Amino acid sequence: MRLIKLLVHEDQQGAVLDLLDEENIDFVVTEDTRSSEDTSLIEFPLPTQAVEFVLGELRAAGVDDTEYTVIASAETAKTRNYHELEDRFVAGVEEDDSVAPEEIRAKALDMHRNALTYYSMTLLSAIVAAAGLLLNSPAVVVGAMVIAPQVGTALITSVGMVLDDQRMMRLGIRDQVLGFAAAIVAAIAFGFALRSGFFISPSLNVSTVGQISKRISPGLLSVSVAFCAGAAGAFGLATALPVSLVGVMIAAALIPAAAAVGIAWGVPSVYVGAFVLLVVNAIAVNLAGFAVLWYLDYRPADWTDDGVFESLSAYQTSAAIVVVLLVLFAGFGGLLVDQIAFDNEVNGGVEEVLSGEEYSELELREVGVELGLVSHFGQDPEVTVTVVRPDGAEYPGLATTLDEELEKRIGEDVVVLVEYRDRQRSEDPTGDGANDVSVGPPVALSAYR
Repeated sequence: MRLIKLLVHEDQQGAVLDLLDEENIDFVVTEDTRSSEDTSLIEFPLPTQAVEFVLGELRAAGVDDTEYTVIASAETAKTRNYHELEDRFVAGVEEDDSVAPEEIRAKALDMHRNALTYYSMTLLSAIVAAAGLLLNSPAVVVGAMVIAPQVGTALITSVGMVLDDQRMMRLGIRDQVLGFAAAIVAAIAFGFALRSGFFISPSLNVSTVGQISKRISPGLLSVSVAFCAGAAGAFGLATALPVSLVGVMIAAALIPAAAAVGIAWGVPSVYVGAFVLLVVNAIAVNLAGFAVLWYLDYRPADWTDDGVFESLSAYQTSAAIVVVLLVLFAGFGGLLVDQIAFDNEVNGGVEEVLSGEEYSELELREVGVELGLVSHFGQDPEVTVTVVRPDGAEYPGLATTLDEELEKRIGEDVVVLVEYRDRQRSEDPTGDGANDVSVGPPVALSAYR
């Protein structure tokens, strides 16, 4: 529910009151005795869903709402016709969750934090994320997402683009770029302190840590999370839905990737993969937010549907930023498409080999694929295949067979690692057959380069 306070001049007062009477909106008029001009303050309560419609009707009637208009939150209203407005806009034929453009601008800016709070929380979330990645703890990584403040900057940018508010665009883009840089630097410093103090072995290959390996090979699933996060944030901002929980989802697409870049420790596959994932996800969040707001018919104040190209030329800053983001997304998206194709070939090759009769007792558990771009850094991409085997069974040629099949499909050298988990089946003492299955941790590793 909202309370609208509108300052109008005497020559506009009649049009405003007539419109409010026509829409059965109860109001109070207060004369402005302190002003030398003949003005009055008109106050009226509205359901949140009715604000955009009523303000639009007022503008169409020639009322200037730019001089003094306040849209305030209110708890409840007891007026003669308010229930009719609720029946009409909340649960009736004009039901709509959308809020006025002025309100989404205010809601987005309300999520902006001062520099001390924003960068402090970003640094803390990056350190917690780095610790969670190194501990291979999903719970700790989720904790980092909860305290990350990135939702505000992302939505400020999206709202700025769709409303052509240059101040919001500059604010959102600046804070995002500097925030990601701060997160990476914090992770670097934290990781260096851990290695220098031998809290973490300097010889640790971070690409083998489960939580980190998930951030070094960007794929369709990872980008889908970012798109959905940005879209959900925009829907929450533009409707009566809460945005706070969406912030965790947006942070999930950004902060762990930034932390992974910081603790790459000279491993190109980690650095490049996590950085590509961070950039692609950040762009996806911003573009998804912009697309959803545009779909919900949010436009700059002077936008006209009669001449789209003329309107676009009038809002060159917004159009330029959208184009730059699309170009960057296309560039990094090309790397993503190559990686998806690489992943598909690897998965197909592994499936082809394991479908052979000699491997019928093996059960595929996981295929880990390193970023294919590391080949440009003089390294061969690593493919880790985890399988479950009967206890005591030996497959000494599996890594070689997989390597040959993958190199035939991909056309470049790869390193294949095969991790085995032994499977034992207990027997029923009554002689009725097996009654239990246990699978242990990886107990053997074979590799072929």
